[in-house]
Amino acid sequence: MKKMHSFHIPVMGIGFTVDTPLKVAQYGMDSVISLVDDILLEKLRKMYSEKFEIPYNEITDKVQDFRAKRITSYLDLIHDLADKKFEDLKSIGVKKSDDLKAYINMLPNGASLKTEFKKLTEKGFNIPEIKKWTLKNLVKGSIDVNIMTKVDKDNYNKDEKLSVEYNDAHAALRGFVNSKLNSSVVLSAGMNPRLYGYMSQFDDFYPAENGAFKKRIILKVSDYKSALVQGKFLAKKGLWVSEYRIESGLNCGGHAFATNGYLLGPVLDEFKEKREELRSAIQDLLNQELINQGRVVSKTPLSIKISAQGGVGTQEEHEFLINQYQLDSVGWGTPFLLVPEATTVDEKTLNKLAKAKEDDLYLSDISPLGIPFNNLRDNTKDLEKEMFINKGRPGSACPKKFVALNKEFKEKGICTASREYQHLKIKELDKQGLPLKEYQAKFNKIIEKSCTCVGLGTSALLAYNLDTKVEGEGVSVCPGPNMAYYSNIMSLKNITDHIYGRDNMITRHDRPNFFIKELHIYIDFLKKKLEDVKESITKKEEKYLLTFTNNMKEGISYYKTMFHDLKSTFEDIKETVLNELDKSEMTLSLIKVEIENLPIKS
Repeated sequence: MKKMHSFHIPVMGIGFTVDTPLKVAQYGMDSVISLVDDILLEKLRKMYSEKFEIPYNEITDKVQDFRAKRITSYLDLIHDLADKKFEDLKSIGVKKSDDLKAYINMLPNGASLKTEFKKLTEKGFNIPEIKKWTLKNLVKGSIDVNIMTKVDKDNYNKDEKLSVEYNDAHAALRGFVNSKLNSSVVLSAGMNPRLYGYMSQFDDFYPAENGAFKKRIILKVSDYKSALVQGKFLAKKGLWVSEYRIESGLNCGGHAFATNGYLLGPVLDEFKEKREELRSAIQDLLNQELINQGRVVSKTPLSIKISAQGGVGTQEEHEFLINQYQLDSVGWGTPFLLVPEATTVDEKTLNKLAKAKEDDLYLSDISPLGIPFNNLRDNTKDLEKEMFINKGRPGSACPKKFVALNKEFKEKGICTASREYQHLKIKELDKQGLPLKEYQAKFNKIIEKSCTCVGLGTSALLAYNLDTKVEGEGVSVCPGPNMAYYSNIMSLKNITDHIYGRDNMITRHDRPNFFIKELHIYIDFLKKKLEDVKESITKKEEKYLLTFTNNMKEGISYYKTMFHDLKSTFEDIKETVLNELDKSEMTLSLIKVEIENLPIKS
């Protein structure tokens, strides 16, 4: 499919991009909807149905397969409404000429469509001629969806466990497949073999003779090995990954899946060098499986796209990634949280984000999934959590249970952020008779978890003045560290002009290069890991920390060579970057010595 823009808007939280396609798809911009919360999707479907006078029949939790049906109905509604907006824009009339101009003006500099449009309109606005041109040339942005593969809770009908296809991620996948969308599902958060096996049941994921797909797969990964392993696993099921979306392990928003010290630049370089090798090796496996299944084999080589995201903040960084690593697209997430024309953030949270500085943005342990989570200090969901702790009743009521995955106490699973789990865990801790310091440390770890599966969707409800009786008004928000350098609420034109270098939305002059920012975050992460184990380090932990350190040192060596050899990019910061690389290399050498000198626990 032809792309209008060299950026995409990744999924953010649960609710922040829940209706983004309805705001940006008509301008040719790709974006991603989270499918975690079918309750939120149903509330928004009702709201939009009323707004656009579309008949609405509620899908209650009494309906068979309600989760999948809610997701299908919501995606169909967004598809239809986005289509209508796009068709209105193309059916050019005097009223719609501003929308068409906005579409054209927001395109990248040097886009051929811009040149054609200028030539077409230089002698006046001939509406029939322009209409014919728009129908032929304009493309709608893709409405993609995201499934966190590990958020795949078992479901029950009273006490009877339902079969695996009713698990949360499985039902979400089915909801997407049954929708009208001709787009992609972004699979994130690691490998789920059962879910991948389930995907192979749907014909929409298989190629036609010409290599086209009705539904495509995008795999979010943080290193080449993961892409190769998962790509091959899926190919052996007859499934093709159309795009590998590489995300910085730590310099990103939301959950942070740290690599073993592999930095973004070297990871992208490996994908660039091995791109064709990856494509052909996986296609050979795929074709053999398609023959085994008696399915159609594409007559043309299938293509793969490579994209990247995580911490990108300037036009120079954006262009560098595309040119240096031959990327098809670059994801811009966090800055879009300050763009109400693109994302859905309540006013209070929006203002808090605009004021956020480095110290307000930190990598936390609040996620019930047990994965590091980029957090905004003093967000209202965490303040709500503290209030319950101070009342002596830590934990959430857990109204939605999307991450009720822990089975320590119950076969059905409990969320580690829930009041029920924390009560049972503290009771268990009380029986251990630990020294006060050790007890307090373990107690704090228990009560630290926050109800993010509710909090990450509440902002959308508040933004649209919808009922929050069940959810409460606490908002969790998960910007990346890049948020510190953006201080203004922006229009869609502002942010696209910033991405393409026509304007500058960063008012500060001290923002580090995104490669250096990621490097610093990784060093802080390594220091914390070392601090956690230094009292009694095992051989396995020592090996992990040394591997991590060595991988980072190799990354620094790669950056030194790369920045030294650059001729026309990053000229104004090259000296600063090389100095920072030297300092970081020295820091890592000291960390390595410290690790090697720690006594190993026998």
